[in-house]
Amino acid sequence: MPIQPLAALRAIAELRAAAIVVPTMTAVEPWHRLSPEGITVPCIGFMGGASSLGLGLALAQPQRKVIVLDGDGSLCMQLGVLATNAGAAAPNLYHVVLKNRVYQVSGSQPIPAADRIDFAAMARGAGYAAVYAFDDLEDLRVRLPEALAATGPVFIELTTEEMPDPPKGGVIAASFPAEAAAARAALGPSS
Repeated sequence: MPIQPLAALRAIAELRAAAIVVPTMTAVEPWHRLSPEGITVPCIGFMGGASSLGLGLALAQPQRKVIVLDGDGSLCMQLGVLATNAGAAAPNLYHVVLKNRVYQVSGSQPIPAADRIDFAAMARGAGYAAVYAFDDLEDLRVRLPEALAATGPVFIELTTEEMPDPPKGGVIAASFPAEAAAARAALGPSS
């Protein structure tokens, strides 16, 4: 049974600690509401770029965990990032994919091979250090601490329902340059 996405985000927020979080598309607004403290760098305006942005942050900030909150539609736009992330082998990168089987941000059209695509198998094949897949909230709550304690890059596939009440156009009216500048200021002069 698919996980309710807000419950999944809430479980991640409870364990985020000092991690930098990179949410994308429909996860941006709920993430800001669920976890307003801490450093968040939303991927706004470049669909498919969340894990690349997260990888850059993980390499630049090796002492911090970086949690990417990606969508399956976004990941479909840039599947090559699985090999890039695995090859870079950032031990502090946690790539979470909310798999709702649609491009929700543009009207919930099905993603290619929606009923049979297996992102966890792709990540495993690409060489991620650890791969997890969850379709049950209780299992996620029990095993998420283990997943977020594993040495990365870690891939976490969450089979979810669609995000309830997404903002018009899929994302909040936020500016990536402004959000990035705020994150840079919070991280200090070496960022």
